[in-house]
Amino acid sequence: MVPERNPHVDETTGVSFSLVQQFPCSVCRQLLFFENSKCLRCGTEVGYLPEAAQVVALQAVGFRFERVDGLPGSYRHCSNRGVARCNWMISDDDRVDRCQSCRLTSVRPNDTELNSLEAFADAEAAKRRLLHQLMALGLPVVDRSDDVVRGVAFELLSARGRNVITGHDSGVITLDLSESDDAHREFVRQQLGEPYRTVLGHLRHEIAHYYWPSLIEQNGHVTEFRRMFGDERESYDEALVRYYAQVDADWSGSHVSKYATMHPWEDWAETFAHYLHIHAGLATAESIGLAVGEPAQSAGRQAWTTRDHITIGEMVQLWLGLTLALNAMSRSIGQPDLYPFVISPGVVEKLDFVHRCIRAAVES
Repeated sequence: MVPERNPHVDETTGVSFSLVQQFPCSVCRQLLFFENSKCLRCGTEVGYLPEAAQVVALQAVGFRFERVDGLPGSYRHCSNRGVARCNWMISDDDRVDRCQSCRLTSVRPNDTELNSLEAFADAEAAKRRLLHQLMALGLPVVDRSDDVVRGVAFELLSARGRNVITGHDSGVITLDLSESDDAHREFVRQQLGEPYRTVLGHLRHEIAHYYWPSLIEQNGHVTEFRRMFGDERESYDEALVRYYAQVDADWSGSHVSKYATMHPWEDWAETFAHYLHIHAGLATAESIGLAVGEPAQSAGRQAWTTRDHITIGEMVQLWLGLTLALNAMSRSIGQPDLYPFVISPGVVEKLDFVHRCIRAAVES
């Protein structure tokens, strides 16, 4: 079941900004972050309630917890609180021992694989953030153990002693836990010439493959998809061989990343993941009151105004202004750009397609 949403929606754009990353402690008003299990100021126990999409202060009542703010509900800790650093709570009415997020993980390292458990916990933290965002958008998150056809499951595996390939296959998302290792991930990023590589980014990419049938095929968007992204019936194996054999070409005018040029399915997944990046970034900025003035917004506006029909325009305008400021801040302290991407009008059109497909699915 998808928790009931209570989004703050910009009525002019239809963009939901419910993905708030900070929450005030009910006891001392200290800001709580999405990953917190205790308030760092007053020490109050806190936990994430999926049905409310909030991190809330809790008080122990016997062996259970209740909300400090007096709202109804009785909760228990997820049994993965230790091994996965999970701060999601379970309603006392639910006869399960793992939270909604942890139940979606069908395969994980054995408790004896001590070298893999820290990476597993990092991957679970990224997965919880992904699920929070999907539920905020109103996209269905179906447990594969409940529905083997429409459901999703995660296999989080260490590549130590075995071949693990990050990917998606018929609702099963596999993640090589080596991606949780900063040194390994940075090495691979440089080898592949990628501007950006994170565990959360991997999960956002793979979940896009999972949603393709429901958002595109079942909702009648295949013709428009093929016009914009290409024909997905093209042989994937042949496309893969061609991709790794090709000489570097200028793809920035039509694709969000080099890998997006490999096959229409990968173009969709890369664009969908980037949409989630933008949505999350804008939601966080909105939640903490971070705004960028008109000069920065105007500077970024020229990147997308050449196409009058793009309905995602206001969202992209805000994003370009915000990232221009964040990149300037990052450079001012000697760091590389926080957002190392250029969004061309062609990419904005694809982002708009993702935006409209999500809205159509949620509103149907």
